[in-house]
Amino acid sequence: DGYSGYHDVEEAKLVGCWAHARRGFNDALEAWPSAEQKKPSIARTGLDYCNRLFAIERSLKEKSAKERYAGREKQSRPVLDAFLTWLQEQSGQVLPKSTLGKAITYCLNQWDKLITFLEDGNLELDNNRAERSVKPFVSGRKCWLFSNTPRGATASALTYDPNAVASLLPWSTELPEGLRQRKGRA
Repeated sequence: DGYSGYHDVEEAKLVGCWAHARRGFNDALEAWPSAEQKKPSIARTGLDYCNRLFAIERSLKEKSAKERYAGREKQSRPVLDAFLTWLQEQSGQVLPKSTLGKAITYCLNQWDKLITFLEDGNLELDNNRAERSVKPFVSGRKCWLFSNTPRGATASALTYDPNAVASLLPWSTELPEGLRQRKGRA
């Protein structure tokens, strides 16, 4: 995702995420009125380049790492070469702080990392799988901002403790008889 803190990790090869690169062009396209989004545009072209790479990856998904490497060299490398030339041409023609300008600048600044996936068939085009695995913690992070007092921390701990939550559900045996309901009935 281009986080600069990764540069401090010794003996690590950084691999860029094409989902992040693609998202920039998608966001630029979505900024247009819906009737204009299907028409040819710089944002549409950038998104199409990214989509071609993802289509190639889908076609190589069931291949061995060695076959994926060869397939990427044959299919992805020409797309990447054309995309880089296109990005360089476009960079001087768009406002750098616009959504589209930021998408182009991101790709150019991250290019060395974005093409690293070509070096090894075991590498992935994006880090979506890794991001999905940490999503619960990222989502919780916003909630934890409110745990800045002992009472807030206790409330968060209760929320994350399934046993404590279960004791408050309508069918809990810990509730007084008059408040308890059978599971599945409202």
